[in-house]
Amino acid sequence: MPLPDTMFCAQQIHIPPELPDILKQFTKAAIRTQPADVLQWSAGYFSALSRGDPLPVKDRIEMPVATQKTDTGLTQGLLKVLHKQCSHKQYVELAHLEQKWKNLCLPVENFRTLLQLDPCENKIEWIKFLALGCSMLGGSLNTSMKHLCEILTTDPEGGPARIPFETFSYVYRYLSKLDSDVPEGDTESYLATLKDTV
Repeated sequence: MPLPDTMFCAQQIHIPPELPDILKQFTKAAIRTQPADVLQWSAGYFSALSRGDPLPVKDRIEMPVATQKTDTGLTQGLLKVLHKQCSHKQYVELAHLEQKWKNLCLPVENFRTLLQLDPCENKIEWIKFLALGCSMLGGSLNTSMKHLCEILTTDPEGGPARIPFETFSYVYRYLSKLDSDVPEGDTESYLATLKDTV
């Protein structure tokens, strides 16, 4: 049996005045972020919006550069999103971080693999997790540090990507300790030389 033709008029339907702007901003964010699973990402987006938290939105569209063999789904832009959402705390609960990871449509297996590099119980220092994420992006310690500096800098995009030396040296020491190929003496020698030039 066909449904009867029902006419609706403006008096019958109330559209909240803020709805068009909310949907417009959501659409722009989805286009910029390009989530793999739009529904999962949308749930995270509207959940963050309702709580007034930073939204899981990239600053700009990223062109994929990974190959099939190395594609983890993680990009510098997604790490920057996580940084916006989590950097307000020194330590982040793993359950909270895992949910943010899922909301960005990143594979949970990669999250767990990342945590195996430096196992922890219930929470992790945010800067260390960010460093581990950068190490997943880059093949070398220097490439990882380059990604980290680009995420943490307050310099305009395309600029020198400067960060405080204390932050740089803390993360550099942390990542070099996880890399068995880098002798501790080389790390300290490099940082001492770098500090003199800074």
